[in-house]
Amino acid sequence: MKHYLSLITALLSLSLVAQNEKPLDSLQDLEEVIISTNVIFGNKYVAKNRTGSAYYISPEELKKFNYTDINRVLRTVPGVNIYEEDGFGLRPNISLRGTSPERSAKISLMEDGVLIAPAPYSAPAAYYFPSIARMEAVEILKGSSQVQYGPFTTGGAINMVSTQIPDTFHGKIFGSYGSFNTGQLQAKVGDSRENFGYMVEYLNYNSDGFKNILDNQNTGFDKNDVVAKFRVNSNSDAKIQNALDLKFQYSDEVSNETYLGLTEADFDTNPFDRYAASQEDQMNAEHVQITATHTADFNENFRITTTGYYNRFQRNWYKLNDVTFNNTRAGIADIVSDPETYSDYLAIVKGETNSTDDALGVKANNRLYNSKGIQSKFDYHIKGGNTFHDIEVGLRYHYDEEDRFQWVDKYKIDIQGLMTLTQTGIPGTDANRISAAKAFAAYAMYKFRYNKITITPGLRYENMVLERQDFGKNDVNRIGLDVSNRENKVDVFIPGIGFSYKFNNMTSLFGGVHKGFSPPSNQVGQKPEESINYELGSRFAVSRLKGEIAVFYNDYSNLLGSDLAATGGTGSLEQFNAGEVNVAGLEALINYDLLSKNPKYGLPISLGYTYTHAEFENSFGSTDGLWGEVEAGDQLPYLPEHQFNLMVSLEHEKYELNASGRYLGTFRTMAGSGAIPTNEKVDSNFVLDFSAKYHFNKHLSVMGNIFNALDTTYAVSRVPAGLRPGMPFAANAGLEFRF
Repeated sequence: MKHYLSLITALLSLSLVAQNEKPLDSLQDLEEVIISTNVIFGNKYVAKNRTGSAYYISPEELKKFNYTDINRVLRTVPGVNIYEEDGFGLRPNISLRGTSPERSAKISLMEDGVLIAPAPYSAPAAYYFPSIARMEAVEILKGSSQVQYGPFTTGGAINMVSTQIPDTFHGKIFGSYGSFNTGQLQAKVGDSRENFGYMVEYLNYNSDGFKNILDNQNTGFDKNDVVAKFRVNSNSDAKIQNALDLKFQYSDEVSNETYLGLTEADFDTNPFDRYAASQEDQMNAEHVQITATHTADFNENFRITTTGYYNRFQRNWYKLNDVTFNNTRAGIADIVSDPETYSDYLAIVKGETNSTDDALGVKANNRLYNSKGIQSKFDYHIKGGNTFHDIEVGLRYHYDEEDRFQWVDKYKIDIQGLMTLTQTGIPGTDANRISAAKAFAAYAMYKFRYNKITITPGLRYENMVLERQDFGKNDVNRIGLDVSNRENKVDVFIPGIGFSYKFNNMTSLFGGVHKGFSPPSNQVGQKPEESINYELGSRFAVSRLKGEIAVFYNDYSNLLGSDLAATGGTGSLEQFNAGEVNVAGLEALINYDLLSKNPKYGLPISLGYTYTHAEFENSFGSTDGLWGEVEAGDQLPYLPEHQFNLMVSLEHEKYELNASGRYLGTFRTMAGSGAIPTNEKVDSNFVLDFSAKYHFNKHLSVMGNIFNALDTTYAVSRVPAGLRPGMPFAANAGLEFRF
């Protein structure tokens, strides 16, 4: 811990030095504002004055590259760890401050303040993720005093703010086309009048994919999104201001994506190839969200906001699961990780031999998710001469469920690599169960500001009943012949406190401590994931230099692992206790404008760095493909120690040029210590992106992007089953018309 104490000392020194500087721009003391429940911050000012580490990606920042990949959007944010999977960001794996990254299952994901994971309590793995191209802002809360958002409170929360109803009549049509026949079409229009407003948006995003299989078979996807919002509100002179906002969102997706990666030798030779046995792999999905939000402003100090929500997600990921040779079955993860032992199996996977009937097991991972609830927030504040008091109380009742109704089809493959169906599976004979959760959550947070100091103590309460009803593989009609039931109950208080101290308008110190929590599964008696999390940081503005630096330490008393097929496991979702784990790190973000005094041009530079060190404090054995056998002192996998991002922009009222470079350090793919074995390592990489825009007038703009400009060939992971490549060099160009 000595080097972390040194970092803390450096923070304090930096804050004291900055007190004596006289910057060109200072952090202004703006009026406090009440933030609606559909946002965490709502703007950069609120994020920068949070008593904890926070980041707000504004609409202007999102427009710089017009990214459709959430991985590329979040890589500029310190403290965010990501490993890619498909190259397009369809199903990201996001970690905040060292939480387990697989399927983003250990952070609170929200869209417009509503939990958006398919089943946030009973099955939080994010097989659905909102399209980032239709978002206006992204909010990331990592620090203390995050008791407002749950159920996952260890690493933090991410809220995506969808397109808002505009104040005046406004619309946009955007289209782009580029490498791999990748296209995007987006159209939206909206308006506000005295007593109502509306917004309608359509988005299509599609690609043929950058991987190769058989005769140029499509390895891409096609995704549609429709969003409609409608608002009715009282007159501007009404004593109590009331507004009712309705939102409807629908999306569908067909993606020819697979869990099957490559062996080490094949990746080195042809990293963008796919094996013939993955030719039938395809995800089909539909998502629906309906929300209704009522806001009542009784006066300038008191607001109540209530939201009812319903999410439905249905998907069937049809993909190769196992191979049978000589009446012995092997999973695809074992085959590609040990090609010598499973050489005969690999020959079948590659289509290099005529297999027997039923050699390939293709599983229909057919699941239906429902998530619904109602949440309400009461916000009351009082402002004095040099004091500010804000009391925020929130309540939520929530229900979600995952209905698994799966089967396995059997195929054979010939020496030309073509698959033929030999046996049709019966739905419900692979998995036939319903997992559900009923949860009540409440929190209270008090914000007290006196002169230069702000303190925010808070307390969250979570009460949940986690259930599973397993009908078994022989009762596909769910008559109840041999039902297996189990239940796990959790009742927990989650405290936290944060503080900030403004030395002056240019420098502040913030920090805090809070309890981390993650729900267990429905296994009887299983304990939740718990930790105590600490942070200390400083925000500063020294001359034209602005930034934030923070150190954090998460002390897990009980880390939970999950058996996910996405990490090379069986896909049972069973959780297991991993015991004590320590995660420590440093986050730094520096901004500097080289041309801040130039009235015509801007040249902002942004530099972000993240250091993360996470290790197990005890030994255990697990069947999880991401951890395996663990010894005390082993480092957690899929968490690189070093990440670095640099963004440079040249801005003019008529045009804009942007460059973004990301360095991702080497990381382990299995828990371990010392030198990383070659077959358990993903090497470091550096990826450089460019974007350019030219505005003909206020209505018409042309823009273009170059992704992976250096054409770096790199691996992103070894899960779900084998090495997977990042996107190679790609480019696109588009037109945007605004009215």
